[in-house]
Amino acid sequence: MSARAGIVVTGTEVLTGRIQDRNGPWLADRLLELGIDLAHVTICGDRSEDMQAQLRFMAGQGVDLVVTSGGLGPTADDLTMEIVARFCGRELVLDPALESRIAEILAPLNRRWRNLDPEAILASNRKQALTPSGAVPLQPVGTAPGAVVTPRDGLGPTVVVLPGPPRELHEMWQEAVGTEEFKRAVAGRTSYEQHTLRLFGIPESEIAETLRMAEGSIEGLDALEVTTCLRRGEVEVVVRNEPAAADAYEALEALIAERHERTLYSTDGARVDDQVAELLAGRRIAVGESCTGGLMAARLTERPGASVYVAGGVTAYSNEAKIDLLGVDRALIAAHGAVSPEVADAMADGALERFEADTAVAITGITCAGRRSGRTAPCWRAT
Repeated sequence: MSARAGIVVTGTEVLTGRIQDRNGPWLADRLLELGIDLAHVTICGDRSEDMQAQLRFMAGQGVDLVVTSGGLGPTADDLTMEIVARFCGRELVLDPALESRIAEILAPLNRRWRNLDPEAILASNRKQALTPSGAVPLQPVGTAPGAVVTPRDGLGPTVVVLPGPPRELHEMWQEAVGTEEFKRAVAGRTSYEQHTLRLFGIPESEIAETLRMAEGSIEGLDALEVTTCLRRGEVEVVVRNEPAAADAYEALEALIAERHERTLYSTDGARVDDQVAELLAGRRIAVGESCTGGLMAARLTERPGASVYVAGGVTAYSNEAKIDLLGVDRALIAAHGAVSPEVADAMADGALERFEADTAVAITGITCAGRRSGRTAPCWRAT
Protein backbone atom coordinates (compact mmCIF):
# COMPACT_ATOMS: atom_id res chain seq x y z
CA MET A 1 0.00 0.00 0.00
CA SER A 2 1.37 3.39 -1.00
CA ALA A 3 1.54 6.41 1.27
CA ARG A 4 -1.89 8.04 1.52
CA ALA A 5 -2.83 11.70 1.60
CA GLY A 6 -5.83 13.94 2.08
CA ILE A 7 -6.48 17.50 0.90
CA VAL A 8 -8.43 20.05 2.95
CA VAL A 9 -9.46 23.14 0.99
CA THR A 10 -10.58 25.95 3.29
CA GLY A 11 -12.58 29.08 2.59
CA THR A 12 -16.26 29.94 2.85
CA GLU A 13 -16.03 31.55 -0.59
CA VAL A 14 -14.96 28.18 -2.05
CA LEU A 15 -17.50 26.20 -0.04
CA THR A 16 -20.37 28.38 -1.26
CA GLY A 17 -19.18 28.31 -4.87
CA ARG A 18 -18.32 32.02 -5.20
CA ILE A 19 -14.79 30.93 -6.08
CA GLN A 20 -14.06 27.69 -7.92
CA ASP A 21 -11.62 25.32 -6.25
CA ARG A 22 -8.52 25.19 -8.40
CA ASN A 23 -6.15 23.97 -5.72
CA GLY A 24 -7.68 20.57 -4.98
CA PRO A 25 -7.39 19.24 -8.56
CA TRP A 26 -3.89 20.70 -8.98
CA LEU A 27 -2.65 19.13 -5.74
CA ALA A 28 -4.29 15.82 -6.67
CA ASP A 29 -2.21 15.73 -9.88
CA ARG A 30 0.99 16.55 -7.98
CA LEU A 31 0.38 13.79 -5.44
CA LEU A 32 -0.23 11.28 -8.22
CA GLU A 33 3.04 12.29 -9.86
CA LEU A 34 4.82 11.55 -6.58
CA GLY A 35 3.21 8.12 -6.24
CA ILE A 36 1.09 9.17 -3.26
CA ASP A 37 -2.41 7.72 -3.07
CA LEU A 38 -5.01 10.46 -2.63
CA ALA A 39 -7.75 9.26 -0.30
CA HIS A 40 -9.99 12.31 0.18
CA VAL A 41 -10.50 15.94 -0.85
CA THR A 42 -12.74 17.99 1.42
CA ILE A 43 -13.85 21.64 1.41
CA CYS A 44 -14.86 23.50 4.56
CA GLY A 45 -15.70 27.07 5.51
CA ASP A 46 -13.69 29.43 7.68
CA ARG A 47 -15.03 27.98 10.95
CA SER A 48 -12.72 26.61 13.60
CA GLU A 49 -14.86 23.61 14.53
CA ASP A 50 -15.35 22.58 10.89
CA MET A 51 -11.64 22.80 10.10
CA GLN A 52 -10.80 20.73 13.17
CA ALA A 53 -13.40 18.16 12.10
CA GLN A 54 -11.77 17.81 8.68
CA LEU A 55 -8.34 17.19 10.21
CA ARG A 56 -9.75 14.64 12.66
CA PHE A 57 -11.51 12.90 9.79
CA MET A 58 -8.29 12.66 7.77
CA ALA A 59 -6.42 11.27 10.78
CA GLY A 60 -9.20 8.74 11.36
CA GLN A 61 -8.79 7.57 7.76
CA GLY A 62 -5.15 6.76 8.46
CA VAL A 63 -3.60 9.15 5.95
CA ASP A 64 0.11 9.89 6.23
CA LEU A 65 -0.10 13.42 4.88
CA VAL A 66 -2.67 16.22 4.91
CA VAL A 67 -2.32 19.23 2.60
CA THR A 68 -4.36 22.33 3.43
CA SER A 69 -4.92 25.37 1.24
CA GLY A 70 -6.17 28.77 2.30
CA GLY A 71 -6.78 30.59 5.55
CA LEU A 72 -3.30 32.10 5.99
CA GLY A 73 -4.11 35.78 5.62
CA PRO A 74 -3.96 38.52 8.29
CA THR A 75 -7.70 38.74 9.01
CA ALA A 76 -9.69 37.23 11.87
CA ASP A 77 -11.21 34.47 9.74
CA ASP A 78 -7.80 33.19 8.62
CA LEU A 79 -7.49 30.35 11.12
CA THR A 80 -5.65 27.53 9.39
CA MET A 81 -2.22 27.87 11.03
CA GLU A 82 -3.77 28.13 14.48
CA ILE A 83 -6.01 25.10 13.93
CA VAL A 84 -3.18 22.98 12.51
CA ALA A 85 -0.92 23.89 15.45
CA ARG A 86 -3.61 22.77 17.87
CA PHE A 87 -4.24 19.58 15.88
CA CYS A 88 -0.53 18.68 15.96
CA GLY A 89 -0.20 19.50 19.69
CA ARG A 90 2.08 22.48 19.12
CA GLU A 91 2.07 26.10 20.29
CA LEU A 92 2.05 29.07 17.96
CA VAL A 93 5.25 31.10 18.26
CA LEU A 94 6.43 34.26 16.56
CA ASP A 95 9.14 33.68 13.97
CA PRO A 96 11.25 36.89 13.88
CA ALA A 97 12.83 35.97 10.53
CA LEU A 98 9.41 35.53 8.94
CA GLU A 99 8.21 38.77 10.49
CA SER A 100 11.14 40.62 8.92
CA ARG A 101 10.52 38.97 5.57
CA ILE A 102 6.85 39.99 5.61
CA ALA A 103 7.89 43.57 6.47
CA GLU A 104 10.19 43.58 3.42
CA ILE A 105 7.34 42.38 1.21
CA LEU A 106 5.03 45.10 2.55
CA ALA A 107 7.57 47.93 2.24
CA PRO A 108 6.73 48.78 -1.41
CA LEU A 109 3.03 48.91 -0.49
CA ASN A 110 3.75 51.38 2.30
CA ARG A 111 5.82 53.55 -0.02
CA ARG A 112 3.12 53.58 -2.66
CA TRP A 113 0.22 54.34 -0.31
CA ARG A 114 1.64 56.96 2.02
CA ASN A 115 -1.66 57.53 3.80
CA LEU A 116 -1.50 54.02 5.30
CA ASP A 117 -0.26 53.48 8.84
CA PRO A 118 2.83 51.24 8.47
CA GLU A 119 2.75 50.18 12.12
CA ALA A 120 -0.92 49.15 11.89
CA ILE A 121 -0.21 47.12 8.75
CA LEU A 122 2.76 45.38 10.35
CA ALA A 123 0.74 44.63 13.48
CA SER A 124 -2.03 43.13 11.36
CA ASN A 125 0.38 41.02 9.35
CA ARG A 126 2.36 39.91 12.41
CA LYS A 127 -0.26 37.19 12.74
CA GLN A 128 1.15 35.66 9.55
CA ALA A 129 4.57 35.25 11.20
CA LEU A 130 3.12 32.93 13.87
CA THR A 131 4.05 29.32 13.16
CA PRO A 132 3.70 26.09 15.16
CA SER A 133 6.74 25.39 17.34
CA GLY A 134 9.06 22.88 15.72
CA ALA A 135 7.46 23.33 12.28
CA VAL A 136 9.41 23.94 9.09
CA PRO A 137 8.38 27.38 7.79
CA LEU A 138 7.81 27.81 4.04
CA GLN A 139 8.88 31.19 2.72
CA PRO A 140 6.04 33.46 1.59
CA VAL A 141 5.41 34.04 -2.09
CA GLY A 142 2.82 36.69 -1.30
CA THR A 143 2.66 37.77 2.34
CA ALA A 144 1.50 34.41 3.73
CA PRO A 145 4.13 31.88 4.83
CA GLY A 146 3.28 28.20 4.89
CA ALA A 147 4.59 25.38 7.04
CA VAL A 148 5.23 21.65 7.24
CA VAL A 149 4.01 20.54 10.64
CA THR A 150 4.61 17.13 12.22
CA PRO A 151 2.56 15.84 15.17
CA ARG A 152 4.33 16.51 18.46
CA ASP A 153 3.69 13.01 19.78
CA GLY A 154 4.68 11.39 16.49
CA LEU A 155 1.18 9.98 16.01
CA GLY A 156 -0.99 11.06 13.11
CA PRO A 157 -0.38 12.73 9.76
CA THR A 158 2.11 15.42 8.86
CA VAL A 159 0.32 18.57 7.70
CA VAL A 160 1.51 20.79 4.85
CA VAL A 161 -0.03 24.24 5.21
CA LEU A 162 -0.25 26.20 1.94
CA PRO A 163 -1.85 29.53 0.95
CA GLY A 164 -5.05 29.84 -1.06
CA PRO A 165 -3.98 31.88 -4.12
CA PRO A 166 -3.01 29.26 -6.74
CA ARG A 167 0.14 31.05 -7.91
CA GLU A 168 1.49 31.20 -4.37
CA LEU A 169 0.47 27.61 -3.63
CA HIS A 170 2.18 26.26 -6.76
CA GLU A 171 5.51 27.87 -5.96
CA MET A 172 5.42 26.96 -2.28
CA TRP A 173 4.57 23.32 -3.03
CA GLN A 174 8.02 22.78 -4.51
CA GLU A 175 9.67 23.95 -1.29
CA ALA A 176 7.38 21.76 0.84
CA VAL A 177 8.12 18.61 -1.19
CA GLY A 178 11.84 19.14 -0.65
CA THR A 179 11.68 19.14 3.16
CA GLU A 180 12.85 16.11 5.13
CA GLU A 181 9.58 16.13 7.09
CA PHE A 182 7.59 15.72 3.88
CA LYS A 183 9.84 12.94 2.63
CA ARG A 184 9.56 11.01 5.88
CA ALA A 185 5.78 11.29 5.90
CA VAL A 186 5.46 9.75 2.42
CA ALA A 187 8.36 7.30 2.64
CA GLY A 188 6.00 4.46 1.68
CA ARG A 189 5.01 5.99 -1.64
CA THR A 190 5.13 3.91 -4.80
CA SER A 191 5.08 4.64 -8.51
CA TYR A 192 1.90 4.60 -10.56
CA GLU A 193 1.20 4.40 -14.26
CA GLN A 194 -1.89 6.19 -15.54
CA HIS A 195 -3.55 5.56 -18.91
CA THR A 196 -6.46 7.36 -20.54
CA LEU A 197 -8.65 5.88 -23.28
CA ARG A 198 -11.25 8.01 -25.04
CA LEU A 199 -14.31 6.84 -26.97
CA PHE A 200 -16.93 8.81 -28.86
CA GLY A 201 -20.52 7.95 -29.72
CA ILE A 202 -21.38 5.31 -27.10
CA PRO A 203 -23.16 5.51 -23.75
CA GLU A 204 -21.27 4.86 -20.53
CA SER A 205 -23.32 1.70 -20.06
CA GLU A 206 -21.49 0.11 -23.01
CA ILE A 207 -18.15 0.49 -21.25
CA ALA A 208 -19.72 -0.80 -18.05
CA GLU A 209 -20.66 -4.00 -19.91
CA THR A 210 -17.11 -4.34 -21.27
CA LEU A 211 -15.70 -3.98 -17.75
CA ARG A 212 -18.07 -6.70 -16.53
CA MET A 213 -16.74 -8.97 -19.25
CA ALA A 214 -13.19 -8.12 -18.21
CA GLU A 215 -13.86 -9.28 -14.66
CA GLY A 216 -14.31 -12.82 -15.87
CA SER A 217 -11.60 -12.90 -18.52
CA ILE A 218 -8.61 -10.82 -17.38
CA GLU A 219 -6.33 -12.14 -14.69
CA GLY A 220 -5.19 -9.50 -12.22
CA LEU A 221 -7.92 -7.01 -13.11
CA ASP A 222 -8.40 -6.18 -9.43
CA ALA A 223 -4.93 -4.59 -9.46
CA LEU A 224 -6.26 -1.89 -11.80
CA GLU A 225 -8.11 1.18 -10.57
CA VAL A 226 -10.59 1.97 -13.35
CA THR A 227 -12.80 5.05 -13.51
CA THR A 228 -15.12 6.17 -16.30
CA CYS A 229 -16.52 9.61 -16.99
CA LEU A 230 -18.88 11.03 -19.61
CA ARG A 231 -17.50 14.35 -20.79
CA ARG A 232 -18.56 16.42 -23.82
CA GLY A 233 -20.19 13.43 -25.45
CA GLU A 234 -17.09 11.30 -24.95
CA VAL A 235 -16.52 8.40 -22.59
CA GLU A 236 -13.21 8.75 -20.79
CA VAL A 237 -11.69 5.63 -19.24
CA VAL A 238 -8.83 6.30 -16.82
CA VAL A 239 -6.82 3.35 -15.52
CA ARG A 240 -4.22 3.63 -12.78
CA ASN A 241 -1.94 0.78 -11.79
CA GLU A 242 1.42 -0.09 -10.32
CA PRO A 243 4.05 -1.28 -12.85
CA ALA A 244 3.58 -4.93 -11.80
CA ALA A 245 0.02 -4.82 -13.19
CA ALA A 246 1.09 -3.72 -16.68
CA ASP A 247 0.00 -7.03 -18.27
CA ALA A 248 -3.51 -6.68 -16.86
CA TYR A 249 -3.78 -3.17 -18.27
CA GLU A 250 -2.61 -4.26 -21.72
CA ALA A 251 -5.23 -7.01 -21.72
CA LEU A 252 -7.95 -4.53 -20.74
CA GLU A 253 -6.92 -2.07 -23.46
CA ALA A 254 -6.99 -4.89 -26.03
CA LEU A 255 -10.48 -5.92 -24.93
CA ILE A 256 -11.79 -2.36 -25.17
CA ALA A 257 -10.17 -1.93 -28.60
CA GLU A 258 -11.75 -5.18 -29.80
CA ARG A 259 -15.27 -4.44 -28.57
CA HIS A 260 -15.28 -0.72 -29.45
CA GLU A 261 -13.14 -0.59 -32.57
CA ARG A 262 -15.31 2.06 -34.26
CA THR A 263 -15.62 4.37 -31.26
CA LEU A 264 -12.21 4.17 -29.56
CA TYR A 265 -10.27 7.10 -30.96
CA SER A 266 -7.49 7.67 -28.42
CA THR A 267 -5.31 5.28 -26.40
CA ASP A 268 -2.68 7.82 -25.36
CA GLY A 269 -4.94 10.35 -23.65
CA ALA A 270 -5.03 12.73 -26.61
CA ARG A 271 -8.31 14.63 -26.90
CA VAL A 272 -10.26 15.29 -30.08
CA ASP A 273 -8.98 18.88 -29.91
CA ASP A 274 -5.37 17.65 -29.91
CA GLN A 275 -5.97 15.31 -32.82
CA VAL A 276 -7.73 18.01 -34.85
CA ALA A 277 -4.83 20.37 -34.17
CA GLU A 278 -2.40 17.72 -35.42
CA LEU A 279 -4.45 17.17 -38.58
CA LEU A 280 -4.52 20.92 -39.22
CA ALA A 281 -0.73 21.29 -39.01
CA GLY A 282 0.35 23.43 -41.97
CA ARG A 283 -3.25 24.37 -42.83
CA ARG A 284 -5.62 27.26 -42.06
CA ILE A 285 -9.26 26.59 -41.18
CA ALA A 286 -12.27 28.91 -41.35
CA VAL A 287 -15.74 28.33 -39.93
CA GLY A 288 -19.20 29.40 -41.04
CA GLU A 289 -21.91 28.62 -38.49
CA SER A 290 -25.64 29.09 -38.15
CA CYS A 291 -27.47 26.92 -35.61
CA THR A 292 -24.35 26.31 -33.46
CA GLY A 293 -23.96 30.04 -32.86
CA GLY A 294 -20.17 30.10 -32.79
CA LEU A 295 -19.66 26.95 -30.72
CA MET A 296 -17.45 25.32 -33.34
CA ALA A 297 -15.15 28.34 -33.54
CA ALA A 298 -15.06 28.50 -29.75
CA ARG A 299 -14.05 24.84 -29.53
CA LEU A 300 -11.34 25.26 -32.17
CA THR A 301 -9.84 28.29 -30.42
CA GLU A 302 -10.11 26.84 -26.90
CA ARG A 303 -6.78 25.08 -27.26
CA PRO A 304 -3.62 27.17 -26.65
CA GLY A 305 -1.78 27.91 -29.87
CA ALA A 306 -4.90 27.71 -32.03
CA SER A 307 -3.99 30.93 -33.85
CA VAL A 308 -1.47 28.90 -35.84
CA TYR A 309 -4.24 27.07 -37.70
CA VAL A 310 -7.51 28.99 -37.14
CA ALA A 311 -8.08 31.81 -39.59
CA GLY A 312 -11.47 32.93 -38.26
CA GLY A 313 -15.18 32.28 -38.15
CA VAL A 314 -18.56 33.81 -38.96
CA THR A 315 -21.79 33.23 -37.07
CA ALA A 316 -24.35 33.75 -39.83
CA TYR A 317 -27.58 33.02 -37.96
CA SER A 318 -30.04 34.80 -40.20
CA ASN A 319 -30.49 34.34 -43.93
CA GLU A 320 -29.32 37.93 -44.50
CA ALA A 321 -26.12 37.20 -42.59
CA LYS A 322 -25.50 34.13 -44.74
CA ILE A 323 -25.95 36.25 -47.84
CA ASP A 324 -23.99 39.33 -46.70
CA LEU A 325 -21.18 37.73 -44.69
CA LEU A 326 -20.64 34.41 -46.46
CA GLY A 327 -21.83 35.24 -49.96
CA VAL A 328 -24.56 32.61 -50.09
CA ASP A 329 -26.80 33.15 -53.12
CA ARG A 330 -30.27 34.34 -52.11
CA ALA A 331 -31.78 32.17 -54.86
CA LEU A 332 -30.05 29.10 -53.41
CA ILE A 333 -31.71 29.67 -50.04
CA ALA A 334 -35.07 30.23 -51.72
CA ALA A 335 -34.73 27.03 -53.73
CA HIS A 336 -33.41 24.66 -51.07
CA GLY A 337 -33.99 26.38 -47.73
CA ALA A 338 -31.38 27.64 -45.26
CA VAL A 339 -31.15 24.17 -43.69
CA SER A 340 -29.89 22.17 -46.64
CA PRO A 341 -26.66 20.56 -47.84
CA GLU A 342 -26.55 23.01 -50.74
CA VAL A 343 -26.51 26.03 -48.41
CA ALA A 344 -23.99 24.33 -46.10
CA ASP A 345 -21.66 23.87 -49.08
CA ALA A 346 -22.09 27.52 -50.06
CA MET A 347 -21.35 28.67 -46.50
CA ALA A 348 -18.13 26.62 -46.49
CA ASP A 349 -17.10 28.11 -49.83
CA GLY A 350 -17.80 31.60 -48.46
CA ALA A 351 -15.70 30.98 -45.36
CA LEU A 352 -12.82 29.70 -47.49
CA GLU A 353 -12.89 32.79 -49.68
CA ARG A 354 -13.33 35.45 -47.02
CA PHE A 355 -10.63 34.13 -44.72
CA GLU A 356 -8.31 32.97 -47.50
CA ALA A 357 -8.20 29.57 -45.82
CA ASP A 358 -7.55 26.14 -47.30
CA THR A 359 -9.95 24.25 -45.03
CA ALA A 360 -13.48 25.18 -43.95
CA VAL A 361 -16.35 23.82 -41.89
CA ALA A 362 -19.92 25.08 -42.24
CA ILE A 363 -22.92 24.12 -40.12
CA THR A 364 -26.57 24.96 -40.62
CA GLY A 365 -29.59 23.40 -38.94
CA ILE A 366 -32.55 23.87 -36.65
CA THR A 367 -31.91 24.48 -32.95
CA CYS A 368 -33.91 22.83 -30.19
CA ALA A 369 -35.92 26.02 -29.82
CA GLY A 370 -36.86 25.82 -33.48
CA ARG A 371 -38.11 22.22 -33.50
CA ARG A 372 -41.66 21.33 -34.42
CA SER A 373 -43.79 18.50 -33.02
CA GLY A 374 -40.88 16.68 -31.38
CA ARG A 375 -39.41 15.41 -34.66
CA THR A 376 -35.63 15.14 -35.09
CA ALA A 377 -34.22 18.53 -36.07
CA PRO A 378 -32.20 18.43 -39.31
CA CYS A 379 -28.62 19.69 -39.35
CA TRP A 380 -26.17 19.82 -42.24
CA ARG A 381 -22.44 20.35 -42.23
CA ALA A 382 -19.98 20.82 -45.05
CA THR A 383 -16.21 20.56 -45.03
